[in-house]
Amino acid sequence: MAKAARKAKRAVKAKRTARTPRKGAAAKAAPRKVSAIPKGYHSATPYLTLNDATAALDFYARAFGARELMRLPAGDGRVGHAEIRIGDSVIMLGDEMPGSDTRSPRALGGTTASVMLYVPNVDAMIERARQAGATVTMPAADMFWGDRFGTVQDPFGHKWALATHKQDLTPKQVADRARVAMAQMGQPG
Repeated sequence: MAKAARKAKRAVKAKRTARTPRKGAAAKAAPRKVSAIPKGYHSATPYLTLNDATAALDFYARAFGARELMRLPAGDGRVGHAEIRIGDSVIMLGDEMPGSDTRSPRALGGTTASVMLYVPNVDAMIERARQAGATVTMPAADMFWGDRFGTVQDPFGHKWALATHKQDLTPKQVADRARVAMAQMGQPG
């Protein structure tokens, strides 16, 4: 109880200090250092180009529980830029735009990348995505690297690798298991 009271006193003092105007040169607000990575983002942030970002935003909410953070309309009915949060990660997306060199998987006839999404229950997430309209391209299975892993393709052509981490392994353990898995598939390991 005493700890909570001390914490409350510190909070009140901090508010009072923040409201107290400074005198002289100190009254000028010191420039705040801006973080190179915005709060709530990670160093790497996927950006998906789509041919129907509005429909994709709805799909990602239904399939993966995405929460829309922002949407900037392009003025012609398309989405110029949007951001969603899935778990603790932000994913940016937008529609193809005239004059841009980025194309959606539909325009290209496929994609060479996927979004890796760790979730608490990969089997349930794959089923949720399937019910929302995704195509299961690889059912969930336990993998040699310690994850239960599967893949889906969304209705817009993007691939999603979904996993639940099950075991912490050393690089040597993963390599040893990889050799066994490759041998079982008839591949040189």
